[in-house]
Amino acid sequence: MTAPSPTPRMTKQRVAVLEALESSEEFRSAQSWHDTLRHGGSTVGLATVYRSLQALAEAGEVDSVVTESGETLYRRCETVDEHHHHLRCRVCGTAKDIEVPQFEEWAQSMAASLGFSQIDHTVEVTGVCERCATQGT
Repeated sequence: MTAPSPTPRMTKQRVAVLEALESSEEFRSAQSWHDTLRHGGSTVGLATVYRSLQALAEAGEVDSVVTESGETLYRRCETVDEHHHHLRCRVCGTAKDIEVPQFEEWAQSMAASLGFSQIDHTVEVTGVCERCATQGT
């Protein structure tokens, strides 16, 4: 597992993005986070939101996942500095952090058996949460 990048410089705009991220536990697109900021009165531009989210994700302060369509979604990381995976609802974007120790052990073992070290990986499990399933979505 590679170490996260150093924490990016906390500009006024990045602070505004982080504050917006505190308002929800769901994964959302940069465009959606930008809309939230705009409706809250912020003048942070969309390009700045994209750059901020990417820098914060690289530093491990924000979780990011890529949808089936290739769109990157972001949310505030609940377990900063801890490697973790997500179980994410494909309908509403709600996600739960999950631990998969069996996968971690398998990945390390497989890499070692093939002569690899310093491995990194991403595991994302998607489904439909109970609330969305109950609503028939």
